[in-house]
Amino acid sequence: MTFYPGFDICPTTDPMGFEYGPGVFGPNVENRTLNSIRQSLRNPDCEGPDPVYSIAMDIGKTEHLALLMQHHLLYGAVTYAAGRLGSEPVRSQGHIHKVSTYSGWSTPEVYEIWSGKAIIYMQETTNDQPGRCFAVEASPGEVVIVPPSWAHATISADQAQPLTFGAWCDREYGFEYEEIRRHNGLAWFPVILKDGEMGWERNPNYLDSELIIKTPESYSELGIEPGKSIYTQFEEDPEKFFFVPKPQLAAELWNQFIP
Repeated sequence: MTFYPGFDICPTTDPMGFEYGPGVFGPNVENRTLNSIRQSLRNPDCEGPDPVYSIAMDIGKTEHLALLMQHHLLYGAVTYAAGRLGSEPVRSQGHIHKVSTYSGWSTPEVYEIWSGKAIIYMQETTNDQPGRCFAVEASPGEVVIVPPSWAHATISADQAQPLTFGAWCDREYGFEYEEIRRHNGLAWFPVILKDGEMGWERNPNYLDSELIIKTPESYSELGIEPGKSIYTQFEEDPEKFFFVPKPQLAAELWNQFIP
C-alpha cells in the first residue's frame, strides 16, 4: 500500500480481500457482486469486475478491541477491483447510514485513503432535491469526512489500479438504499470520458443541482492531524473520534458542513 494505516493489514487481489498480521483482528470479507449494485448504476446492464469490492468491517489491533466496543467505535476497510463498470468507474452503489439506537443519529464516517485515487461523492438528501452535492478527490494519506445523514458513495478514480481505504464508523452501522434505488442512483453519475478522464452526468430523476468538485478540508476543528493515520490518532487519543458514534458531540459543526 502507498500509505501505512497504522496496523498490519494487507489487501489482496486473488482472491480479493485482506490479510491480517500478528496482533490484528478482522473478519472474513463480504464481497459486493456486480449484480448487487446494478440498480444504482448509470447503465445497469454493464460489464465489469466481479466481485466489484470487498469489505472488512471491524478490524484493528487486538489490544484495542475492548476499548472500541466500549465506545461503540468500529474501523472498517474496503478494497476495490481495478477496471471499470461500463462507462463508469468502479464504485459503490451509495447509501445513507441508518439511525443508530446508540445515538439517535444517522452517523458520520471518517475515510482515509490507503492506495489508489478516490472520489468520495456525497449529497445532503435523497429527496428529489438533493441539496448540496460534493465530489471530494482524495489521494493516499488524505482524510474525507461524510457528515451525518448524507448519502454518499466511494469511487475509484484510477482504472489501472485497485483502490483501498479505511474508515471510522459507528459500531451499530447499517445502510439505507431505498430512496437511492427509487431514483436509480445518486444525483450525479461519474463517467469515464473518451480521453479517459473523469466526468459527471446529472441523474434526471432528481431536480437540478450543482456539483462542487474539490479536495478535502483539513478538518482541524475536529482535531484531525494531516499525514498521520487516523488509527494512530485514535491510539494516541481515543476520544478524538467519539464524534463518530456520538455525532451530537460535534452538533454545531454539521450545519452547512463543507467536506
